[in-house]
Amino acid sequence: MNNIDKRVEEILAKMSLHEKIGQLNQPQTPLPEQTEKLKEMVRRGEIGSILMAVGATAGNDPQGDISVDFYNELQRIAVEESPSGIPLIFGRDVIHGHRTVLPIPLGMAASFNFDMIEKCYRDIAEEAMNDSIHWTFTPMLDLARDPRWGRIIEGAGEDPLVGASMAKAVVRGVQGDDLTARDSMLACAKHYVGYGAAEGGRDYHRAEISDYTLYNYYLPAFHAAVKAGAKTVMSSFNEISGEAVTSSRKYLTDILRGYLGFDGFVVSDYGCVEQLIPQGLADNRGDASRMALEAGLDMDMWDGCYHESLEKEVESGRLDIAVVDEAVRRVLRVKMMKGLFEHPYCDQHEIDRTEHLARARALARESVVLLKNEGNLLPLRKDTKIALIGPYVNERRSLLGSWTVDGKAEETPTLREEMAKVAGPNGGQILASSASGLSYEIAWMPYALIGCDVAVLAIGESWVVTGENKAVSNISIPEEQIALLKRAKMSGKKVVAVLFCGRPIALEGIAEYCDAILYAWHTGSEAAGAVTDLLYGDAVPSGKLPVTMPRLATHIPLYYNVTSSGRPVNCYYNQNAGNCYFDSIPTPYYPFGYGLSYTTFAYGDVRTEKDAIALDALKAGARFSFTFSLRNTGEYDAKETVQLYIHDPVAKMMRPLRELKAFEKVFVPKGEAVDVTLSVGYDELGYFLPDGSYTVERGKIEIYIGENCLTSQKAEICIL
Repeated sequence: MNNIDKRVEEILAKMSLHEKIGQLNQPQTPLPEQTEKLKEMVRRGEIGSILMAVGATAGNDPQGDISVDFYNELQRIAVEESPSGIPLIFGRDVIHGHRTVLPIPLGMAASFNFDMIEKCYRDIAEEAMNDSIHWTFTPMLDLARDPRWGRIIEGAGEDPLVGASMAKAVVRGVQGDDLTARDSMLACAKHYVGYGAAEGGRDYHRAEISDYTLYNYYLPAFHAAVKAGAKTVMSSFNEISGEAVTSSRKYLTDILRGYLGFDGFVVSDYGCVEQLIPQGLADNRGDASRMALEAGLDMDMWDGCYHESLEKEVESGRLDIAVVDEAVRRVLRVKMMKGLFEHPYCDQHEIDRTEHLARARALARESVVLLKNEGNLLPLRKDTKIALIGPYVNERRSLLGSWTVDGKAEETPTLREEMAKVAGPNGGQILASSASGLSYEIAWMPYALIGCDVAVLAIGESWVVTGENKAVSNISIPEEQIALLKRAKMSGKKVVAVLFCGRPIALEGIAEYCDAILYAWHTGSEAAGAVTDLLYGDAVPSGKLPVTMPRLATHIPLYYNVTSSGRPVNCYYNQNAGNCYFDSIPTPYYPFGYGLSYTTFAYGDVRTEKDAIALDALKAGARFSFTFSLRNTGEYDAKETVQLYIHDPVAKMMRPLRELKAFEKVFVPKGEAVDVTLSVGYDELGYFLPDGSYTVERGKIEIYIGENCLTSQKAEICIL
């Protein structure tokens, strides 16, 4: 027994049942009139954690500034006045930034620069811990294939490897090397599991996921988070094939703790325990509490079911106290790992955010995806006269995105402000309307277009239509904005669209009116500066899509790692596309992994050291290596994300037509070439069977290496 476990047992032996259940109770920050009641509960040992939020949808609701003095006072009461003196743990939704806001996670994933993401989350952890926040409810690891779902913005898209890479980067960034450090928070992998598969993109609704799909698509990111050291996991609202995750021992214990090896504690999502009643699985709050705890859900967020019911469940004999004890052990162990017993209070200090903002800007630049650039319209000359038009010219708040609880819109520069900094000193001119009404802009635009060289339209979707409980059926942009695009295109001027969006949008009827498109997502505190850097060529786009861009919403779901049809209608890959829909083109407008640059890259022929390796040798660590020359044939120093996909053409289970298995972001100076080597081995060349066992089969494997999932450069290897 290690020192932490010994201390846990000593504390547990002295606790009353009432106190034990208190450690499993997490109410939210109270309204002013409820503060004294909360303090009394802390004093009696009835609270183990505080959710630093008001309301279920904290990402879209005003939360107010954090009072460090208030939380220090609550902590003082817990440590000095509660029966066992156990410190509280304070948790808040620091999803993609604190005072400094990073791009939304879907945008971050487009950077394919996970080392940079990790460094940015180190900055965010420092800022948040300085405001009493011990625990953040991120990373969100829900694989999502439906952009109608508002929470697609919080994850890494449609690919398991990208999701696993994000999990590793965020957990390491948030937690650092030393959990007890003043700049480290606890990470929370969520929403476990399958929340992103909600039917129709309707938030909170059911999901239908086979075990084969679960192990191969939805679990890898959570497995990566566990291996990276995540100490908490949040259970999801949803059911899977008729079984609510909240009360599922299969998902919360057998798979999460047994199969994945998770050793921390599980917290419910907001009100999950109580929701077992309307889900038709529990008759009352007592039944719901007992079912959830027995399944492996340790801490109850917000609804108070555990606090109200578990003591009665134990005293009646319906619940074994050993189940309560084990949940309390997990919570106490994590509190000790965080160092809360030794350092329970927040000691604020001044933080110089200069470097934080610089790194946020660098990440935002690499997150933006150049989707179109006809005639090399971009980058623009700095003396260009620009008609800057659209609802996001003077916008601040939407640039931060949803789930921005502590970022400040008033500190966020607008696109007009940032572009004027560059244009003015260099002889350029920004012809921008200061009006916010689109009807005014449509009427005013012809006058601005007369004197301009290029029209730059800042358009997209508001932050308020993304995030939790923000599903939409139409994933286009508003008609008024499309009218602006059409009017600009009709003028005969070149049109650059800067799309500030939280989700992929349907691009048919939009992209055709643009000569160039920068897909800027909601990229945070430095969004406007990053876009300005890219527009004027002070930075070169290097983002790649982590999710498919559809032509029409009616094509959803549309994702690249799909299995082959038994007939020649693999429409994502343009195979007899007319046989999928005869009234529309069913291919993606832009595929997974796609993204242009201001330069061009030439991929050389792929060389392999060995094209055949025995299965036993692969198990022992042998790998297939693929080396090729990557030449920058353009005029700009730039980065390219090279991607390796596999296809297993004959297997016991149907396998995807393409699966991303390796990637590397490579810097290549203009006119130069570098050799790039990517490799795959036993862990990349197999798949999971429905029982969760992993298999690698003998036979041929097709290898595709290139710039996106539709690359045609192909090699072949054989597992003997």
